[in-house]
Amino acid sequence: MNQEIMKYVDHTLLSQTATWEEIREILEDAMKYGAASACIPAAYVKQAAQYAGQKLPVCTVIGFPNGYSTTEVKVFEARDAIEKGASEIDMVVNVGFLKDRRYKEVEDEIRAVKEACGDRIILKVIIETCLLTEEEKIKMCEIVTRAGADYIKTSTGFSAAGATFADVELMKRHVGKGVKVKAAGGISSFADAEEFVRLGADRLGTSRLIRLLKAEE
Repeated sequence: MNQEIMKYVDHTLLSQTATWEEIREILEDAMKYGAASACIPAAYVKQAAQYAGQKLPVCTVIGFPNGYSTTEVKVFEARDAIEKGASEIDMVVNVGFLKDRRYKEVEDEIRAVKEACGDRIILKVIIETCLLTEEEKIKMCEIVTRAGADYIKTSTGFSAAGATFADVELMKRHVGKGVKVKAAGGISSFADAEEFVRLGADRLGTSRLIRLLKAEE
């Protein structure tokens, strides 16, 4: 079952100190263990895409981790990453705008980034659940659905907390048809990973599961 769960995993390294050697190891491990993608900083996308070739989707993050870049910057980041070989984009929403109830601007921004992605590139929208009320989480499910994104994602992993079972359950209940859920941040065991999948997560953002598999070898 542990190996089976890997097809849900975006094997992730987003630390400020990430070196190419560490990124290369992430790519190698993601390919070896059959991860869904490798999620890495934008600065390494071109090199990573060339290194992995067609064997592994490369995912990167934009507006990360705070989400308050302008829409124009996020759209540029997305286009730039796609040109360099990214096949998946995880964007962070402007949480302040959400709290200000500037819902149209939040939705328009997601729609603009999705337009830059087109149909071929997967867009995941990070809403940073640990900073939101339940009402705001439900509102973001509606906004992400209307904006046409492919996934709603719990967390950056850089804020006060990561994914919770309750949040994944809530999001799964409130997103529209065709929108998937990604849990990220703090997923540290296969038992937790399996529970997230059971509750409806289609992707898991983590680096720890492969580390656990390697430790067993």
